[in-house]
Amino acid sequence: MLKWTDVAWPELSGMTGSEVGLVPVGATEQHGPHLPTGTDTIVAEAVCERVAWLCDAPVLPAIGVGVSYGHGVELPGTLSLSPELLDALIRQYATWAACSGLRRLLFVNAHFGNVGALHTATDQLRLFRPDLRVGTIDWWSADPGVHAEVLSDGADIHANRGETSIMMAVAPELVHVDRLADADDPDRTTDLVFRYTAPSLSTNGVTGRPSEATPELGERLLNETAAAIAKRVERGRYEEPPLGMPPRPRL
Repeated sequence: MLKWTDVAWPELSGMTGSEVGLVPVGATEQHGPHLPTGTDTIVAEAVCERVAWLCDAPVLPAIGVGVSYGHGVELPGTLSLSPELLDALIRQYATWAACSGLRRLLFVNAHFGNVGALHTATDQLRLFRPDLRVGTIDWWSADPGVHAEVLSDGADIHANRGETSIMMAVAPELVHVDRLADADDPDRTTDLVFRYTAPSLSTNGVTGRPSEATPELGERLLNETAAAIAKRVERGRYEEPPLGMPPRPRL
């Protein structure tokens, strides 16, 4: 596995046009009473590293602060970028990676709040930098079975059974297992018309049943997610636009 930040520049000088770089995209925000604020970033990095072992893809530095407006300011620990700033950061990231020869990037996301900025950033890149290949995937939707599993205790995935299980598998020393019994809080987002910040939806920052989490479930979710994303990377190595390259727009 090639981890971008662990090697010297000569090891990065042989990037080929078929390399697909993995960019973990996480967040720094409250994750209930039992998980660390870096949970989303830790999960994104763990997924990318597991993928890299399967398909020999380079892992780039994580984006560790995302768009966390949805958590409000009442619960301590949350840091956030604006959607516009994350959008700009993603575009700069791709531009600079291309300077080192890496022209295919898959942004592996672990936080709901980042989805909008990831889509607008990759929209701009596909229009204004058609020489690059950029894509995005949310870890929880990479595999249908994983998706069903992580939604089993609520659609608003946050510090729930699935996410807690993965943390128990990859960073058990950071999980407060003594707090799990009292951490469960139901998903209150079903059938809502409007959107609200976390303190209006959860008593403790959790959505779901982390009390049911196990490291064995975490390993399974991680392995199945990594396998699905590795297949995507393999397809992406030589993918070209089905109808050819359009000209770069002059706007």
